[in-house]
Amino acid sequence: MAIQLGENRYGESGVRLLRVVKQEGRHDIKEMTLDIRFEGDFEEAHARGENRSILPADTMKNTVYILARQYPVEAIEEFCLHMADHFLTYNPQVTRVLVGASETLWTRVPLGAKPHPSTFVRAGEEKRTATLDGTREETTIRSGIDNLVVLKTTNFAFEDFRRDPYTTLKDSRNLLLSAVIRADWLYESEDIEFGPIWHGVRKTLLENFAEHDSRSLQNTLFAMGEAVLSTFDNIKEIHISLMDKDCRLADLEPFGMDNPAEVFLLSDEQHGLIEAKVRKTQ
Repeated sequence: MAIQLGENRYGESGVRLLRVVKQEGRHDIKEMTLDIRFEGDFEEAHARGENRSILPADTMKNTVYILARQYPVEAIEEFCLHMADHFLTYNPQVTRVLVGASETLWTRVPLGAKPHPSTFVRAGEEKRTATLDGTREETTIRSGIDNLVVLKTTNFAFEDFRRDPYTTLKDSRNLLLSAVIRADWLYESEDIEFGPIWHGVRKTLLENFAEHDSRSLQNTLFAMGEAVLSTFDNIKEIHISLMDKDCRLADLEPFGMDNPAEVFLLSDEQHGLIEAKVRKTQ
């Protein structure tokens, strides 16, 4: 019986850093968490314990810090490109580099009418993300948004849905919709102005969520994806996940009070989840 090694990869996870760039009268910061994976010729290490092809994961971590020192605060996609180029250049045994990056967003503390030049506040739990899949022949990059929490109090309904003997949900109009948006999109190439496009996609998603007269979460998701693809020529596919946070109307009738969609029960325990890819066909 023959036994052979299948697909495999290794690397370093959860490399965290804070990059500070100091200029006269102004500081800029970027907080990132990075995951790095290698694929390549590592059969000797697995089958015979021969480690000459294994670059230590600790070295990967050190490389992140060194490259962060060499390059300025920039879009996380560009930093991922620097890492992939470095590892592929100096490691002939590596055929593919996979990099995942998550940026914790900070904003400047206001000081009077102006933003403070060197003091920051975390902008909630939302994160900017990027993933890179790089070989010596091709590189693909996806940018994304994670944990973008939104809520609107009108223009959302859910009616005429399929029912079976276990269905208790009633048709509803003018529902409160609270959701967590996660999205990532695939670029046509790597020659992209990542920062402006990321902010533009985020703005498009939020505006469409707010203005769309939704018949369901599926309906809202597709409208958001369609708006992004129609607006940005250099994005060919977007994956969107909407996690519906449970918001139910409080029953105040036992207390002799009406509730004209003003008091809701919130729960962090139950969530509906809708996700899909929306892509261009040409």
